[in-house]
Parts: sequence; structure tokens; C-alpha cells
Amino acid sequence: MNDYPKEFLDLLESVTAKRPRTVIQHILKHGFITSEELQNTYGYDHPPRAVRDVRERGIPLVTYRVTGTNGKRIAAYKFGDPADRNNHLSKAAGRTVLSKALKQALIEKYGSKCFIYLETMDGSVLQVDHRIPYEIGGEHDEKDIDCYMLLSPSANRAKSWTCEHCDNWERKDSSFCLHCFWAYPENYDHIAGKNERILSLVFTGDEIEDYNKLIEQSGRENAQEVIKQIIHDHLK
Repeated sequence: MNDYPKEFLDLLESVTAKRPRTVIQHILKHGFITSEELQNTYGYDHPPRAVRDVRERGIPLVTYRVTGTNGKRIAAYKFGDPADRNNHLSKAAGRTVLSKALKQALIEKYGSKCFIYLETMDGSVLQVDHRIPYEIGGEHDEKDIDCYMLLSPSANRAKSWTCEHCDNWERKDSSFCLHCFWAYPENYDHIAGKNERILSLVFTGDEIEDYNKLIEQSGRENAQEVIKQIIHDHLK
């Protein structure tokens, strides 16, 4: 703690909300905190949200990669340069709450459905999000509604987690995001930098019986693999 300026320590101490304070105190004690610790030690199932809570209070955090207990690479966070505090504080303060009018405009143009999973749902459930993460692309005029998207809560969580674990989170190259599935699922050429494609299928109503028959007749439990094989055989 002696390595940080008093002004920066005072800023850290001023944070009283439980979630961001937990992150701050852990980093002060251990030097960093991992997404694994946030989830397993503190019970935060959505670690990027806890980290964002800290950043939105003007406290710079650096994201990097470490090896988790399962041998996989996971995100870790530590304090950035305290001199960046004013820049982070300015950006956090400049972030605005997205209006109900924006949400209604998106629903009127695209329908009341999640852009990622293409599921139709009650508008009250849907959440408005920046197509390019705010932390990378900054704020946009709400009049340009195509800079925003409608997401189900689960899709929003998945997008936040994926974006924070993407290499571009540190590079902050907006042009990279323009071609990503999580920003433009209707026209993309990569998924967080990986050469992958996603086909989202939702079975509902009478279609559920088709799904059950598909699993039963294939003798497999993984419907995704069955559908992939059917498509592959059809296209040969």
C-alpha cells in the first residue's frame, strides 16, 4: 500500500459498495485478483461486472492472463497507473444510462427479440447494450440506434465475459469489434478473434417434439453434434 500515492489510496478507501470494495481490498492485499477467485472465493458468477464496478469509480485496472487451477488461461486484474485515475474517472462519469426511448426505437425497428439468440421475448426483459463495448468504443449518440443492440440477460452476461477475455480488451481497437459476432451477429467474420461461426437454434412449441425425436433417433445426448453431422452429410 505504501507504493500508492495518498490521493489514490483515499480514492480506494472512499469506495463502500460491497462488490467493488471486495475487489479493491483483495488487490491491495494480494496484488491482483483473478476471475476464478471472484467466482469461487467471493461467489460472483459474473466477474467482469465486479471489475467494471471498480473501473466505473474511476479506478484504473489492468487485465492480463494467468493460469488457473484447471490449467487454462484466465483473466487477472491489478491496479493500473494511479496517474490514469483522472482519465478513468472522466470516462466513468461520462457514461450515461441508456434511455427507454432508445430501447423502444430498437424494438420498433428490429422487434422484441435478443440479437444474439434471436429469441422473441417481453420487452421488459431485454437489455440495451453498446454493440462495441463502451470500454473500447466509448459513448455514442442515441439517435444512431444501430450502435446499440437488444440482448437477453444471459446473452448480455455472455457478451461481457467474452469481451473481457478477448485480447482486444487491452488493444481497444474498435475496427476489430466491427467484425465480431458479439457486436454484429448479423454480419461477422470472427468470434472474439477466433475463426468460428455460431448457429443458434431454439426449439419451441411443437418443435420440441422434433428435438426429442432427433436425440432419440440419433442415440446421442449432444444435439449440436447431431445437427452438425446432418448438415455435413447434406452438403456433401
